Amino acid sequence: MSDTTPAAETAAPHRYTAELAAEIEGRWQDYWEADGTFAAPNPSGDLDSDPELVARPKKYIMDMFPYPSGAGLHVGHPLGYIATDVFARHQRMTGHNVLHTLGFDAFGLPAEQYAVQTGTHPRVSTEANIVTMQRQLRRLGLGHDRRRSFATIDPAYYRWTQWIFLQIYNSWYDEEAGRARPIAELEAAFADGSRRTPDGRPWDALTGPERAEVLGGYRLAYSAESPVNWCPGLGTVLANEEVTAEGRSERGNYPVFKTSLRQWMMRITAYADRLLDDLDLLDWPEAIKLQQRNWIGRSEGARVDFPVHEASGSHAEHAVTIFTTRQDTLFGATYMVLAPEHELVESIVPDAWPEGTHEVWTGGHATPTEAVAAYRKQAASKSDVERQAEAKDKTGVFTGAFAVNPVSGDPVPVFIADYVLMGYGTGAIMAVPAHDSRDFAFARAFELPMRCVVEPTDGRGTDPAEWDDAFASYDARIINSSGAGISLDGMSVTEAKAAITTWLSERGIGEGTVNYRLRDWLFSRQRYWGEPFPIVYDEEGTAHALPASMLPVELPEVDDYSPRTFDPDDADTSPETPLSRNEDWVTVELDLGDGVRTYRRETNTMPNWAGSCWYELRYLDPHNAERLVAPDAEAYWMGPREGEPAGGVDLYVGGAEHAVLHLLYARFWHKVLFDLGHISSFEPFHKLFNQGMIQAFVYRDARGIAVPAAEVEERDGRFYHQGEQVSRLLGKMGKSLKNAVTPDEICAEYGADTLRLYEMAMGPLDVSRPWDTRAVVGQYRLLQRLWRNVVDETTGEVTVADTEPDEETLRALHKAIDGVTGDMAGLRFNTAIAKITELNNHLTKTGRPVPRTVAESLVLMIAPLAPHVAEELWSRLGHTSSLAHAPFPVADPALVQDEAVVCVVQIKGKVKARLEVPPTISETELEAAALADPAVVAALGGAQVRKVIVRAPKLVNIVV
Repeated sequence: MSDTTPAAETAAPHRYTAELAAEIEGRWQDYWEADGTFAAPNPSGDLDSDPELVARPKKYIMDMFPYPSGAGLHVGHPLGYIATDVFARHQRMTGHNVLHTLGFDAFGLPAEQYAVQTGTHPRVSTEANIVTMQRQLRRLGLGHDRRRSFATIDPAYYRWTQWIFLQIYNSWYDEEAGRARPIAELEAAFADGSRRTPDGRPWDALTGPERAEVLGGYRLAYSAESPVNWCPGLGTVLANEEVTAEGRSERGNYPVFKTSLRQWMMRITAYADRLLDDLDLLDWPEAIKLQQRNWIGRSEGARVDFPVHEASGSHAEHAVTIFTTRQDTLFGATYMVLAPEHELVESIVPDAWPEGTHEVWTGGHATPTEAVAAYRKQAASKSDVERQAEAKDKTGVFTGAFAVNPVSGDPVPVFIADYVLMGYGTGAIMAVPAHDSRDFAFARAFELPMRCVVEPTDGRGTDPAEWDDAFASYDARIINSSGAGISLDGMSVTEAKAAITTWLSERGIGEGTVNYRLRDWLFSRQRYWGEPFPIVYDEEGTAHALPASMLPVELPEVDDYSPRTFDPDDADTSPETPLSRNEDWVTVELDLGDGVRTYRRETNTMPNWAGSCWYELRYLDPHNAERLVAPDAEAYWMGPREGEPAGGVDLYVGGAEHAVLHLLYARFWHKVLFDLGHISSFEPFHKLFNQGMIQAFVYRDARGIAVPAAEVEERDGRFYHQGEQVSRLLGKMGKSLKNAVTPDEICAEYGADTLRLYEMAMGPLDVSRPWDTRAVVGQYRLLQRLWRNVVDETTGEVTVADTEPDEETLRALHKAIDGVTGDMAGLRFNTAIAKITELNNHLTKTGRPVPRTVAESLVLMIAPLAPHVAEELWSRLGHTSSLAHAPFPVADPALVQDEAVVCVVQIKGKVKARLEVPPTISETELEAAALADPAVVAALGGAQVRKVIVRAPKLVNIVV
C-alpha cells in the first residue's frame, strides 16, 4: 500500500488521498447538480433546454428499476449503475444527446411486510429508503438527469399506470387485423348486427350484465374464475412466475396451493405470436430470447373432441377437448387423463363404480366421488414442477367415466392425474402409452392397455407388453391405424398428421391448431401496498371503468395494512384483502353518466410488476399531466430507426433473473399501447445487456450459521472466527449472510472513483466475480500515479509541459485511445482500464514533465470511469468548463499501427528467420522478402519449394 503515514502526508501535502478524493468528489457532484450537467433536453415541452443537444444523435440508456430497500446498498448493487454511467458519459463525449436517469419501483410486498411488523406506514418507510438510496447513488457520482426521476408510488405516476390499465381493459384483440382495437368498436359491431353475439341473440335483447359478460370474453383485461396459486402464509394469490420450482412463494418461502378464484387477468396470450416473432428484431442475449421462447411455448398440433359417456354406457353428454402434437397416434389412445382441476371432472363422475372396475383404479375408495375429492386435495398441495417431475410412482384415480376414441370407437377410461396441468393445452390429454414414456409408466402402474401404432425401428417388435419403455419416434411408419373410413397405415408421421387433421376437420370433431404454454397473466393481488384498480361495481356486480377524469384512484390511509394470513399449510382458506375492511373507501357515490349511483370499489390491487411495465416511457416526459408521453418525445427517444426497426431503449442493463417476468410483461403493455396509437415503437427495449453479480465469501460456523466476514482470519489456508474454524463458500452478498460491504465504507477509505474503477476492472461485465476488499487498493494506486503525472504532490502545481511527445509516447497514446474507444463501445470496461493503466505506467516510467497533449487525452479517457478526479485534473489543466461534453480523443490510424512487426519464417515447421516488416506489407511482398532472406536461402540449401503459406504480416511457412 502507498505510504500514508503522517510524515509522508507532511512531505506531500497535495497527494491524492481518500480525504482529498472526498473533497473533490463532493465539490464536483454539487457542481454537476447546480449546472444541470446531465440534463437531457426533449425536442419540445418543459424539458426543452438546449437545441444544440437535441440536434445530436440520441442515446437512451436505462437501468432496471431498483427497489429501495431499507438495508441500503452493498457494493454489489451499483455494478450495473456504474456501468451504464460509464457508457453514458462516453456517449456524451462522442457527440450524443444522452438520456440516463433512475427512478424507484416502490410498491410491493417488502414495504408492506415491514409496515405490518413495525406499524410504520409503507409510504413513510419507502420514502425514507429512497432518500437513503439517492444519497448513496449520488456519492458514486452517477450522471443521472434528476429532473426525470420518480417513484411508482407517486400518485402522479400511478395515475398513468391506472390509465394504461383502462386502455387494456377497454380493448380487444382483433385476430383478423392482428392488433388491439377499442372495445367500443366491437360493441358497435354487435349492436349493428355486423358481428353475431356468441349465442346468436340480438345485442338489444341482452341485459346489461349479459352484455358485460360477452364483452368480458374479449377484453384484454378481464375478470374470471380461474385456477390460481393461493398462498395462505402471505394471504394472497401469486402468478406462476412468482412460485418456485419447489411449489413455494418466492417471497417468504411459504407453501402454495391450487384453488379457484375470481381474479383480474391480462390476455397476454393474444400477443403470443408477436411476442415470439419480434424477438428476432431485438439485440438481446440469445439465452434470454430462448427463455422467452420456451415460456411462450408455441407448438403446432390438433384439437380433438372425445365424447364422454357416463358409466352406465348411455349416450354421450359431454365432450372433452384435448390438444396433441401427435394426432398421427390417435388410434393408439387407450385412456384419457384430465387435470384434477378440470371443469368437467365433477359433471362426469358417476355415483358408483362401473361394473368390472379394476381395484387399482379406485385408489381404495368406495365411490368415484370420494376418490376424486381425495385425489384433488392431494394434488393441490404440489407445485406444477413437482407434478411434472419424472417420479418413479405414478399417481392418479379413475373418474368412473368413459370416453370414446373418435377414430376407433373404442371406450377409453377417463382418469385424473397430477402430471396433467390446466396451465398447458386444454388440461386434458389422450394417452398413447405405447409411444409416450410418462403414459407408458402410468399404464403399467394402472394395468391399462397399450396399442402400438408407430412401427418400432429398433427390432423390439410390435407388442408393448414385451417392452421396457415406450417407442417414441418422428421417423417411422404408422401401423394398426385403420377404421372409421380412414387408414393411416404405411404413412410417415408427417403424412399421417396431415391426413388425420383433415379427417377430423371434415367431421367437425377437431382441427389443426396452435397451442401455447403461455397462460393469461394473473393481475390481482390481495395486498394493500399496490396500485388500486380504477374499477367499480354496481348493485348487479357488473364492473364499470372509471373515466380518466377520476384518476388517480389513490390508496386510502389505513391503520391495518395486513391481508388476512392463515396457517401456511391450510389450503382450505381464501383471501381477504386489507382494502375490503375500509368501508368508507369501498362504498362510493359516483355519476358515471347515468346519474349518481352507489358503487363498490375493486379491493384487490395491482401486482408490483404494473409500475415497471411502462416506466421507460415516463422517463421521456415525466411531468406531462395531459398525456402519457408527448408523441415527439417518444418518437425522438424510442421511435424506430435504422438498425432498430422496432424502436425502444438503446441500452437496457439489468439482471438475467428478469428474463420472463418483467421483460415479457413490459413487451406486452408496450405492444398494446402501440396498437392503440399512443406510441410509435412496438418494443420497449432494443438492446439488453445482463450484468453479472458481485459475489462474496460466506463463512459459517459448525452450526451452519453465518459469521461476520470482516472478523474472519486466515491462517495456513484455513479460516477462523474467534478461534473457531469456519467453512468458506462463495455466494451472494447480503446483510443476512454477514458479508455485505457498503459503498460508503469503500468511498470513505479510498474515494468513489476508486470504487467505480475497481468494480469495472474486476472482470467482464456480464460475468459474476468475487469481491476482494484487499484488491481495491490497486485502482487507488492507479489514480495516485495519474495524479502525480499531472500535479506536484509537494506544491500542488500542474507539472505538464507544452512540448511534443516523443515517437514512442505518441504511439502508446494513440494505441490506448484506439483500444479504449472500442472497449467503451463494447462495454469492455475492464480491458479499457487495463489500457489506460498501461499508458499511465508508460508516462510514469518516462518521467515528468508529461506533455500536455498526452496528459489531457489521458484525463479524457479515464473521465467516464473516474469522473471526479478527471474533472479536477481537467480544471487544473486550465479548462473552465466541465469535460462531461468534451470530445473524446480520436486515434490517428497511422499511429495505431506499429512501424514494424516481426515476421516469423518457418521451414518444415521450424523457425529459420525473423524479419522486421511494415505492418501493411502485402502477402506477395512478404513472400518475396522471406525467400530472399539469406538465412532462409541457406536453410533451403537448393531444395525445391513446393508451397509457401503466407499470413501477413507475421508468418511465412515454406513447404519443401
